[in-house]
Amino acid sequence: MAILRLPDENQSIRDHEHIEAYLSDFWIEYDRWDPDRNIGASASPQEVLEAHAPEIKALKAKGDYTTADVIDVNPETPQLDAMLAKFQVEHWHDEDEVRFIISDRGLFHIRPQDGPVMALEVEAGDLVSVPTGTWHWFDLCRERQIRAIRLFQNPAGWTPYYTGSGVDAGYEPVCLGPQYIPFKRRPSN
Repeated sequence: MAILRLPDENQSIRDHEHIEAYLSDFWIEYDRWDPDRNIGASASPQEVLEAHAPEIKALKAKGDYTTADVIDVNPETPQLDAMLAKFQVEHWHDEDEVRFIISDRGLFHIRPQDGPVMALEVEAGDLVSVPTGTWHWFDLCRERQIRAIRLFQNPAGWTPYYTGSGVDAGYEPVCLGPQYIPFKRRPSN
């Protein structure tokens, strides 16, 4: 289950309903789905999409999403550091960023224009939709792996537009998860 931290306010929210309510004030959707669906960890992307077809269909209709895929990232992913570098800097997209986490964990930092910076740690079963234009950045947790279903409104995917604010440098990519292990800040470029 997700953990929502408000680092500047030294506050954490761990209850699903409270996380959902808090995020909804900023038009961020959060929900829980069953990540397993009786498919194993070695299920192909197609098997994952088929297992979650009803939910994906409902999301597509609700948000005008045209495509869905599965992203698998782990320490052996080629060019992992270069790929992550694109997402670890504050940016926004001209479409929603929708993720359903199948396994492992990640950390969205979200900086709404009218609220505090939020650190949303997501894990298997968490569904999050960061709306168009919302400033955010993303890190993996210590394990450096995640598997997620992504939905897109544009079949070509989305492009990050960087804010250039430098705000992201002031927040540690620390995941609390079931076993809290401090995570060193990534080196600056």
